[in-house]
Amino acid sequence: MEITGTEHYVTTNRQLRLQSRPKGLIAPGDLQLSESALPEIGEGQALAKVKYLSIDPTMRVWMATDSYLPAVGIGEVMRGGGLAEIVESKHAHFKKGDKVFGMTGMQEYAVIEAQSRISYQKIPSIPFVSDTAFLGVLGITGLTAYFGMTEIGKPQKGETLVVSAAAGATGSVAGQIGKIHGCRVVGIAGTDEKCQWLTSDLGFDAAINYKHPDWKEKLAAATPNGVDINYENVGGEIMEAVLGRMNLHGRVIICGFISGYTKEVPEQISLGLLIVKRLKVQGFLILDYASRFTDAAMELGKWKMMGKLKDRQTIVEGLEKGPDAINMLFTGANTGKLIVKV
Repeated sequence: MEITGTEHYVTTNRQLRLQSRPKGLIAPGDLQLSESALPEIGEGQALAKVKYLSIDPTMRVWMATDSYLPAVGIGEVMRGGGLAEIVESKHAHFKKGDKVFGMTGMQEYAVIEAQSRISYQKIPSIPFVSDTAFLGVLGITGLTAYFGMTEIGKPQKGETLVVSAAAGATGSVAGQIGKIHGCRVVGIAGTDEKCQWLTSDLGFDAAINYKHPDWKEKLAAATPNGVDINYENVGGEIMEAVLGRMNLHGRVIICGFISGYTKEVPEQISLGLLIVKRLKVQGFLILDYASRFTDAAMELGKWKMMGKLKDRQTIVEGLEKGPDAINMLFTGANTGKLIVKV
């Protein structure tokens, strides 16, 4: 197939394929850039040009092992969500020019199958809202924060919420949802600049840099009345410190354990406090709430239009930078939503 560009015909599709399962951070060659012929589409299919890729911690899990989805196979295009534009369509529900979000994979073009109406969602055009917002605050990360907070955390006015990885895409939204519900919100992040962003721009009541030697003392000072809700993205030592501050019958929202994703043996935490403090600890997957995405996205959109939700993006240019971008999640090099502009 040939796709007419502004200056030339496109006949190939660049893709990042998994060549080896990484140990620790992604090493050169674990993901390999390759080219294949641009596919022909048949009846019921559409061809989408990928504009932006969502870079998420779970991608590192998919590279290594089976989880809630099977591990990506060696030689397969790396799994990942993306925002794309339909460039050719024989699909009943998508027309040329439509913008969509779905599991495009880390490649320049993706084929949308006839049965993909549900797995690919059209992106509406909203004045003053960028398309990339649908990868972050109005997309999967925003929805993850929303359902974790409202369904498990159930925040009440006057309660204290602590969010780990608070300057990341999900944590930053979770903390703001806590503020909307009247909580005292304390964020934990890895640089003074990120902490400053959380308090000055996002309205967090306090932010703790866990790389400072006295961070545990500062966490205690920032939570004088204990902790009622923990939105957990990190695990390990950070989670254990927050659990030590939890009040009786507190709620712990398990969104992720990013501190262990690149380690052969993740840090262990003591679970005895769960009994002593009668904590409710619940993990979840955003897929659990798929039937309610539209209503939740409307609520997030309303908060954003009202100025109650702010977002920030770190955008990396070029598909070939995809492996470096995934590593950035684990070195703390991004603030807010991490995106690759293809």
